[in-house]
Amino acid sequence: MLTYYLQQTPVASVIFFFTLVTSIYTFSHEQLYSKLMLHPYSIARKQRLYTILTSGFIHKDWGHLLFNMITFYYFAFGLERILAQASPYGHLFFAVIYLGSLLLSDIPTIIKQKNNYGYYSLGASGAICAVLFSYILFDPTTKIGVMFIIGMPAYLFAFLFLGYCIWASKKAQDGINHDAHFFGALSGLILTIICFPWVIKHCLAQF
Repeated sequence: MLTYYLQQTPVASVIFFFTLVTSIYTFSHEQLYSKLMLHPYSIARKQRLYTILTSGFIHKDWGHLLFNMITFYYFAFGLERILAQASPYGHLFFAVIYLGSLLLSDIPTIIKQKNNYGYYSLGASGAICAVLFSYILFDPTTKIGVMFIIGMPAYLFAFLFLGYCIWASKKAQDGINHDAHFFGALSGLILTIICFPWVIKHCLAQF
């Protein structure tokens, strides 16, 4: 089974494994959190720039990690297989979409929180939202289970999700970086269209 995943979806497999290992490791080494978490105040002053990347491979707790990794499992592996079938550079494009969105999704947060010394952020949610929305471009009518219970067409979920992110970002009362979710989703759409310009026509043809 492991060999199959490494052969069919090597990039997703490595990201999945690496995120699990680094997240679980930091659970028992809490002193690493402050070093690896995104800290916009420092980044705006050209310090700890590496946290733009490292913050995407650690998570707050088991619940945060499991939710993200379950979403990753259901969509990232499938997306990489789709991209590999669509292009000889599919695996590379998957890496571009995931890692590119991981970086791009944090830029609005860095700008917004650049003078807030006490603000930190972590988690792969931005990149995982990118994977999810990229997948939706290829299969917009597939059913997505909201909270693993309510099934709805993926395109409808996408609109509702973006609307919720905008609303929740303005409320900003739950400690979740909804801006990263929103801009991660947009980054996934944009990077996918750049890599596969024909995907827009393909998406519309599904209706």
